[in-house]
Amino acid sequence: MLDPLYQVTYTCLLCGCEFVSSRVRPSFKKPYKRDTDFCLHYHGVNPEYYVVRVCKHCGFASTENFTNKITESQMRLFKEKIGDKWQGYDYGYERSWKDALDTYKLALLCAQIKEESDRVIAGILHHIVWMYRYKGNEQMEQRFLEYTLEAYTRVYERAGTDVNDAKLLYLMGELNRRLKRYNEAVKWFSRVVNDKRIMDSNMIRASREQWALVREEMEQMKEEGDNPDGIMASSQ
Repeated sequence: MLDPLYQVTYTCLLCGCEFVSSRVRPSFKKPYKRDTDFCLHYHGVNPEYYVVRVCKHCGFASTENFTNKITESQMRLFKEKIGDKWQGYDYGYERSWKDALDTYKLALLCAQIKEESDRVIAGILHHIVWMYRYKGNEQMEQRFLEYTLEAYTRVYERAGTDVNDAKLLYLMGELNRRLKRYNEAVKWFSRVVNDKRIMDSNMIRASREQWALVREEMEQMKEEGDNPDGIMASSQ
């Protein structure tokens, strides 16, 4: 029977040694649901467990979005923070949920040490959100949603106020909605819907749908006696 995993050999950017990391064969990628923040849920093996590559020799972890440059000072900092403590664990083959979570957190540390872009860091944080969602750990999911939103906000701020990246704007609205920050959610959804430069029909439609959901959630909170932040949530 065909193994759903296959191994790819990489050369570590940091130590120069070869190591293997597993990928999921395309025929075994069977998502049955996609959440409104793009988290995919799978039958059987989960490809999200195998996004991060970890060198078993030194512990350097990365994704395909990392740059292929590293400075001497960053190498020294990595050795101090991770390398000197590395126990040689091999993540190259089948991973448990905990293995996957550990690889993402290791990649996050490496991205911060290596000063990767805010978008790369936001992507790793967002995957950690999904890892906790898979386990139903709402407290940790919410905690990392906060961190993810902060990282996406830095992406937006550094791109300038004229940015019209529909997916980024939509995600900022959706993460605010999931954190029950309805004022902010509406602000971002309305940007996607009303900015004439944005031509992404999928994101425009999704923003309309989530804008309407914000209104429903606010009404439900009012009926339950909660006091959501006061907004003009009427959909356009």
